[in-house]
Amino acid sequence: MMRYKAAIMMTMFFSIFIFLRTGFAEVSEQEASKLKSTLTPLGAEKAGNKEGTIPAWEGGYTTVPPGYKSGDVRPDPFESEKPLYSITSKNMDQYTEKLTEGVKELLKKYPTFRLDVYPTHRTAAAPQCVYDGTFKNATRAKTTENGLNFENAYNGIPFPIPKNGHEAMWNHTLAWRGVALFVPFRNYLITTGGKLVMTAEAEDTQQHPNYQCDIPFEKWNKKTWYFRQMQTAPAFKAGETILAVDDWTQGGRQTWQYLTGQRRVRRAPSISYDTPDFVNSGQNYFDEVHVFNGMMDRYDWKLIGKQEMVIPYNCNKFYQKKDKEVIGEKHLNPDYLRWELHRVWVVEATLASGKRHAVPKRRFYLDEDTWKAVMSDGWDGQNQMWRFIMTVPLLAMELPGVSTYTQAVYNLQTGAYGVNILVNEMPKQVEVVPPHPDSFFTPDALAGMGQR
Repeated sequence: MMRYKAAIMMTMFFSIFIFLRTGFAEVSEQEASKLKSTLTPLGAEKAGNKEGTIPAWEGGYTTVPPGYKSGDVRPDPFESEKPLYSITSKNMDQYTEKLTEGVKELLKKYPTFRLDVYPTHRTAAAPQCVYDGTFKNATRAKTTENGLNFENAYNGIPFPIPKNGHEAMWNHTLAWRGVALFVPFRNYLITTGGKLVMTAEAEDTQQHPNYQCDIPFEKWNKKTWYFRQMQTAPAFKAGETILAVDDWTQGGRQTWQYLTGQRRVRRAPSISYDTPDFVNSGQNYFDEVHVFNGMMDRYDWKLIGKQEMVIPYNCNKFYQKKDKEVIGEKHLNPDYLRWELHRVWVVEATLASGKRHAVPKRRFYLDEDTWKAVMSDGWDGQNQMWRFIMTVPLLAMELPGVSTYTQAVYNLQTGAYGVNILVNEMPKQVEVVPPHPDSFFTPDALAGMGQR
């Protein structure tokens, strides 16, 4: 009898273990077929809302102006439009359900902050191969290791019809951002007193092997993100380089760093989680880059659901201005920000048992059309509002898609804030480039690159 019970317990243990390791696809073929009818190819609701304030998705915006080259300052296809209304500290109560907690805090804290709300344009798009890959992923992609890893997601959004918070955040992590990009930028810190300090100038080369549609799934190297950065300023940091490779067969991210003073490449496992981001003088944490970036194991993730919210979108006018025009003493200049009403997925992250993080509670707002997190709220250990991150989405029609590289990170308690990945005054902005060979993203290549 005891052996029988032990055998049952052992069977149950291995069943649970296999479930956690392999996961399962929760979307049937019938449900996945909605991606070709009522849902967009990436999983958003194709129809507009009943009020008509959110239009139907009709394929996005993919018109490239004659003579335009990727990396040039992108035109604003909606430059003639005027705001429908503005949200300020005086009328914000009328729109409270459509504002994040961080936006509300900015409105309360700074009378100069406002949201100019324009007509909504659902400009998000992607290549056909991304749509095809997303459709395949709907029934083949699986989470593993209790949501902390995945398998069988390639050439598209992994979980276009998500069932939980992990799946939604994987959609953000693996969202369509192009195959290969060159992004030169500047980072700024704005002190509590309103002083503007450039903390870094650098060049990023980013590549997403999982979106190289010309490579069959069977030959894919199972890597999802290559990242190589070289700092060019300030002078004492010029030549420092960072390399990151997301390889989920190896359990996640591997990072290396080249320091000019040491003249060698070393592993840099601390470039993750809530380590202060030294590229931006510690104004943000490493996993706050792109709103959220990295491993999910320090939080429990809850998919709260979808709701209509006013978010920054199609902000091409912002990128046509000088750095000092768009950066204000307390917040980004509202004159150059465009806000629109969109549907977003809301995902809440709370500190997991036995884990630690400087920001124990976070809430993310994922644009339904792109799956990218466009904003996030963060609370401290006393459950007080502390951090607010907002991106400045750029319509990159030649990608095609909506890019979310530039972001502002607000410390709502001190009044300081940072502006990251600002491309406005760089010779090139976010530029689509040909893919590099895998060898370009290796420690050996980093050693050859890191020269002052």
